[in-house]
Amino acid sequence: MKDDKLAVLIDADNVPYANIREMLVEIAKYGNPTIKRIYADWTKPSLSGWKNVLLENAITPIQQYSYTQGKNSSDSALIIDAMDLLYAKKVSGFCIVSSDSDFTRLATRLREAGMFVMGFGEKKTPKPFITACDKFIYIEILKKQAPAPQSSSTKSKQKTKAESSSVNKIDKELTTLIRESIDEISDENGWAFLGTLGSYIIKKKTDFDPRNYGFPKLFPLIKHLNTFEISEKETGDNNIRHIYVKNK
Repeated sequence: MKDDKLAVLIDADNVPYANIREMLVEIAKYGNPTIKRIYADWTKPSLSGWKNVLLENAITPIQQYSYTQGKNSSDSALIIDAMDLLYAKKVSGFCIVSSDSDFTRLATRLREAGMFVMGFGEKKTPKPFITACDKFIYIEILKKQAPAPQSSSTKSKQKTKAESSSVNKIDKELTTLIRESIDEISDENGWAFLGTLGSYIIKKKTDFDPRNYGFPKLFPLIKHLNTFEISEKETGDNNIRHIYVKNK
């Protein structure tokens, strides 16, 4: 899937520019962002901060004048371009960057056409747009983390800082989601492969990401919850480690 061509379409009016570089690095994990466009009325002084970001990341600005006050014409331009790209069959997936629910129907339509749809937005993004995507990532978790400190006291402080900067708190709902998912995909002995578990949870909750809770990966999150059995097995000559989890 990493070789898939992706179209990155950004709604400049509804996302900050501070973490665009980190966002593009994240997108590269899923495919090759061959088309990168950003939509706004660039005559607005409030958008001047985008200039260097666009140059540094080779993002093409699309000018769309605001003909009527209070109406976002950039949304329409983005949607029209997305449909043109869909019918031209130039890409196999889309990354829609916005915190606006106006793109909910677009995401649904693209998925109906067999496209992979990834969403990026702030924590305030309405739920309908989040669930309309195959995968949704909150921009807040893309901030670069500081290098791991060496002393145990500093590590504790870093963990506290990471947890305080997370967009979600660990709660009963998260534990229930993981527990039910394990039950649904486990083998006859109750064990579920960790990689399969992560993919399955995202299908049920498109904005699930361990980083939302202050953890870089699913495994440390599972260990932190301390309510699941863990089995680690090494297979093959390369000592590849496979991790399985089970409900206690």
